[in-house]
This record gives sequence, structure tokens and C-alpha cells, in this order.
Amino acid sequence: MKLQTLQFGDIEFDENIIIKFEDGILGFEDQKRFIMITEDDGIFYWLTSVDEPELVFPLFPLGLINDKYPVVENFEAFGIVNLDKDVNNITLNMKAPIYLNHGDKKGFQKILDKEEFPINYKLFVEEEDKK
Repeated sequence: MKLQTLQFGDIEFDENIIIKFEDGILGFEDQKRFIMITEDDGIFYWLTSVDEPELVFPLFPLGLINDKYPVVENFEAFGIVNLDKDVNNITLNMKAPIYLNHGDKKGFQKILDKEEFPINYKLFVEEEDKK
């Protein structure tokens, strides 16, 4: 298959890498088929809709931030990243993770009802100068 994207240009991929979301993603319930795009030197994953390639969700693995983050057996948890030109304003949604099973090519989103997981977790924190 071939996908035309603004961010990555034309992408050729095999249909067997499509990740299916039975219920879609919150606000995009009609989008059920996605592929995961990665860059060799990038820190984000890009969950891209197969049917509407302009719909892209930047993702970051939540286990790298919190090793006690709630797991679902055989699924990896990712947070949707809110990008900003100012790196200090880039946030990560830890409240509504995307869970992906790469082997079974399944995904879903879940809302966690726990105060310890914020909607706007600052992904990068500027270190203060030590004097």
C-alpha cells in the first residue's frame, strides 16, 4: 500500500503492519486503521491514519517516564504528545494513553481515573542554572 503524508512524503508499507482500533481514538472514533511511523534519530512515534493520512498523533512511550505506569497485558502504553515550537511547552497526555499490541496489530485508548497522571505532563524541563 502507499500513503501520501505531508510530514513524511510518500510511504510504501505492507498491509500487515496496520494497527486496528475497534473504537477509534477519542474525538476520531471513525478512524480505525493506523500505522506507526518512526524516524531513525527521532524520539517520537507517529501514529498515522491510513484512511486520512493528514491525521497524525505524535506518541511517546509512557514506560520511559514512569516505570509504574498502568500496564495492560501484551500492550505498550503511549502518551499523545502536544507539540509546541518552544520545547519547554511540549506536553504529554498521561491521562488518556494509547495502548498498542504490535504483535496482534491492535490498539485502544483508555482514560485513567487517577490524579497522579496529568493531561499536560511537561515532557522536557529546562534545568535552572546552578550558581
